[in-house]
Amino acid sequence: MSKATRIPIRTQKAPLPPPFLSQGIIVGDMVFCSGQVGVNPATGKMVEGSIQERTKQILNNLGAVLEAGGSSLQDAVKMNIFLADMNDFAAVNEIYAAFFEDPLPVRSVRFPSVGVAYLLMNLGSYMRCGQDIANGD
Repeated sequence: MSKATRIPIRTQKAPLPPPFLSQGIIVGDMVFCSGQVGVNPATGKMVEGSIQERTKQILNNLGAVLEAGGSSLQDAVKMNIFLADMNDFAAVNEIYAAFFEDPLPVRSVRFPSVGVAYLLMNLGSYMRCGQDIANGD
C-alpha cells in the first residue's frame, strides 16, 4: 500500500499554529483542518465580546484555512463544534447558519465534561472540519 502525500496548509489569514501542528493538511482530494478558536489573526488575540463575535471569527479562520487549501466552508462535509456553555447553543447556531448554504454539512455539537469545559472556559467555543476540495463541477 502506498503512502498518501500530505501537503500542509499555511496562511496568514488564520491564526498561526503552534510548532507542533499544521493549520490544515491536504491528502488527495480531502482537506483536514485543525480546530480553530476566536483568535484574530492580525492581532493574535482572542476576539473580545459575545459568543457571536467569537463564532464569526472561528468560521472566518476555518474559511481562510480551507481557501488556502483550495476548498471553502461551502464544501464542508462534517463540522464538530465544542461549546463550553450549552446556553450559547442558539447564539452559535444563528451565526453558523449565515455561513453555510444547502446542502449543509453534517454536524456534531458537544458540551464537554468538566475538565474540557475548564480548558474552554475563556474560549467559549471551538470548531474543526474536514471536506473534499471543490472540483468545479
